[in-house]
Amino acid sequence: MSERAANVSALLGDRAVDAPGSLALVDAGTDASRTWQQLDADVDAFARGLSSLGLVAGHRVVLALGNGICFVTSYLAVLRAGLVAVPVDPRSAADELAGAVVDSGARVVVADTATVDLVRAAVGPRSAGGGDDVPAAAQLVVQGPDPRPGELAWDDVAARGSGPLVSPVVSPADAERLAVLVYPSGTGAPPRGVMLSHRALLANIEQIGALDRPAMTRDDVVLGLIPLFHIYGLNAVLGQVLATGARLVLVQEFDAEQTLRLVAEHRMTNLPVTPPAVAAWAGRPDLSGLFASVRLLVCAASPVDPGPPAVLAGATGVTVERSYWLPETAPVVTSTLASPTAAGGTPRPAAGAGSPLPGVEVQVVDPRGDQVSGGDPGQIRVRGPNLFSGYWPDAGDGPDADGWWSTGDLAVVGPDGDLVVIDRLDELVNVSGFTVYPSEVESVIGDLDEVAEAAVIGTPDELTGEAVLAFVVGASPGLAADELVDRVRTHCGLSLARFKQPTEIAVLPRLPRSVTGRVAKDRLRARPGPARSDPARSDPARSGPARAGPG
Repeated sequence: MSERAANVSALLGDRAVDAPGSLALVDAGTDASRTWQQLDADVDAFARGLSSLGLVAGHRVVLALGNGICFVTSYLAVLRAGLVAVPVDPRSAADELAGAVVDSGARVVVADTATVDLVRAAVGPRSAGGGDDVPAAAQLVVQGPDPRPGELAWDDVAARGSGPLVSPVVSPADAERLAVLVYPSGTGAPPRGVMLSHRALLANIEQIGALDRPAMTRDDVVLGLIPLFHIYGLNAVLGQVLATGARLVLVQEFDAEQTLRLVAEHRMTNLPVTPPAVAAWAGRPDLSGLFASVRLLVCAASPVDPGPPAVLAGATGVTVERSYWLPETAPVVTSTLASPTAAGGTPRPAAGAGSPLPGVEVQVVDPRGDQVSGGDPGQIRVRGPNLFSGYWPDAGDGPDADGWWSTGDLAVVGPDGDLVVIDRLDELVNVSGFTVYPSEVESVIGDLDEVAEAAVIGTPDELTGEAVLAFVVGASPGLAADELVDRVRTHCGLSLARFKQPTEIAVLPRLPRSVTGRVAKDRLRARPGPARSDPARSDPARSGPARAGPG
């Protein structure tokens, strides 16, 4: 990484100098490609074009784009012009997108062929002044289809870039300037914008790059499957590509067969993926041949089921590496690539999320803020230059005066020093004053051969304050839902204390998931609960701690 870099886009300038003719990007859907020199020129033109629209340093630009060359070019151009990128899920509902535009105060929204209808529904044409709450200055820039009256074509904006930038590339003294505003999904509440400075983004890129076992090298051909609007795809994948000069093959959507074909066709060596991809590939008889070029596979979320990673590793010799990350940490905190056994030796625990990256401090603390010991659970708190600047717009709830930030996640530290994440603090279920860890109940239910996957949340209960609600997906389509519920209830009755047992069980065809494969429990909470069918619910002692106890 350049010692002078104080703006993420400066990494692109470095690559354009040291490897101008090397391929930087390949769009697997269109076969379009860019060398580092071509990408640098495209970014410079669009940055100048944005400046010609009257945007100045600090103005926000929403990127409603899929994984393609346009996203990479637009993102880096926004940063080069001293603006703030606001990447959003292109599959969002119109009101969600409108909320991000309004909350960020965006002046421009960039859309492509796949997203333009959504954006139009969210912000309306410029000539009509947008929706009631959308700023009138929210200009729509369209890449692909012909723009409507009041809209601008992406190519026309880039063609304007013949004059000097109004906001030049940020100087080293301005590394604290806001670079990206991220609105995490799946929080169960209106999301708060996470303010990430150039300092935070560059710090995490450098921290990942400092691993003894490299997460990415210049020789890598990288699968660009994780959405770039997501902070993991944006900084842990694209950021590393910019820092190392690796080649990124951009893929819009995951298809088990097609994506594997692309891996073999492009001889990819580095696969950042999500748990559903690991599960879909594990057990394929042709996997070893298709993985012939692969040296590293990193799962962007720790798989709940250790089975598929073990099967995949057995067939290919490629270990599924894991990490712990958050939008607020830009994003990676720990990685199994940082674990003491990363280079070989004793296998790491299947549940472990690895050890802290170089330059990142992690503590597991009790409610008083004291570090826990002896494998006891506690809340994770983090300190490092990769931390965010607080939440938009007033930088509230950021790191404390000593630089520590509490993540809201519970974990234990394993005997090997690896972090084992248990649950979200706000997802614990309080039954008559006794704590239930959803992950424990999910693990017990998942032991049943008849269950493919399970998720547990708390639900209000007039007798106990909260009760345990379980959602299960059957492993066999021939098993009736009622029979599956009975088997889950019987198994939990034998394996869990009374107060930990689900009082309600719902059977679903699948669990809703985020783009990184995590179960979207906010969507489960929004579902109507199943009818209670357990006659013992009429007895206040059914889940009462006086009868069952916490053990």
